Amino acid sequence: MLSHSVATLAGFILLMWGADRFVTGAASTARNLGIPPLLIGLTLVGMATSGPEIFVSITASLAGDPALAAGNAIGSNIANIGLVLGVTALIMPISVRSVTLRREMPALLAVTLVVTMVFINLRLGRIEGTLLMLSLVLVLYWLVVLGSRSGESDPISLDYAAEIPADIPMGRALGWLAVGLVVLLAGANLLVWGAQNLAVAFGVSELVIGLTIVAVGTSLPELAVSIVSALKGEHDMAIGNIIGSNLFNSLAVVGIAGIIHPAVFEPELLTAHLPVMIGLTLALFLMTYNFTGSSRIRRVEGAILLGAFVCYHGWLVTR
Repeated sequence: MLSHSVATLAGFILLMWGADRFVTGAASTARNLGIPPLLIGLTLVGMATSGPEIFVSITASLAGDPALAAGNAIGSNIANIGLVLGVTALIMPISVRSVTLRREMPALLAVTLVVTMVFINLRLGRIEGTLLMLSLVLVLYWLVVLGSRSGESDPISLDYAAEIPADIPMGRALGWLAVGLVVLLAGANLLVWGAQNLAVAFGVSELVIGLTIVAVGTSLPELAVSIVSALKGEHDMAIGNIIGSNLFNSLAVVGIAGIIHPAVFEPELLTAHLPVMIGLTLALFLMTYNFTGSSRIRRVEGAILLGAFVCYHGWLVTR
C-alpha cells in the first residue's frame, strides 16, 4: 500500500512539473514562429494543459485499463468546474468580459452532450473513439477561425499576450517541450501503476479511482493556473483555462482511450457520473454566458460549485 501511494504521489508531482514545462515549451515555440498569442492560448495551451489527462489516458489504455482513462476524463471535467472554478471564485470573484469565451461556452456544452451520446450504450469502441478525434479536429479548426476573427483588444487576448513567454530562444523552448513530454510520460506510468494497485487495495473499480484520486490530481495544474490568473486580474484566462481543458478532456482523452482499448461500462456511468458532469457544465454555461455583455461568477456561486463537488465526492466515498 505504501509503495503504491508513493508511486501515485510521485506521478502527480511529475505530471504537474512536466505539464508546466510542456506548456512553456509549446507556447514559446509557437510564439517564436509568429503565431498570435490568442491562437496559442485557444489551441496549444488548452491542449497542453490537458497533457496529464492525455498521457494518463494513453498509458492506462495501453495497460488494458480504459475505465481509468474514461473516469479520469469525466472526473477531471467535474473537478475543473466544481473544485477549480469553485475555489477560484471563492478567492476572487471572476468577471467574464471576453466575447471569445462567450462563443466557446455553447461549444463546450455541445461537446459534453456529444460525449454523453457516445456513452449512451455503455460501450466505448474504436468507432466512437475515432468520431471523437474527428470532432476534435473540427473543434481545433473552429478555434483557429474564432481566434483569427477575434480582435486583439479582446481581454483574453491581452491576458495570453501577457502570460506567454516572449523571451525564450527557440532552442530552449524545444528543449523544455521535449523534457515536458518525457516527464509527462514517466509521471503517467507511475500514476497509472499506483492507481491500479490502490483500486485493488481499496476494493473499488478503476473507474471510481479515475473519477476521484486521479481526476483531482490531474486537475491540480488547472487549479494553480486559474487561481494565479484570477489574482492577477486575468479573469477571462482563468475561465478559458477550464473551458479549453474540458474540451480536450472530452474529445482527446476519451477518444484516445476508445481507439487504443475498447471497453464496456457499468450503468452507473450513465445514471450517476455523466449527469453530474452535464449539470456542472450547464451551471457554468448559465453563470458565464450573457447575451448582453459581461457576466460575473460571485463567491456565492463559487461556493455552490464547490459544494456540489464535495457532495458528489462524499457520495462516492460513503458508498
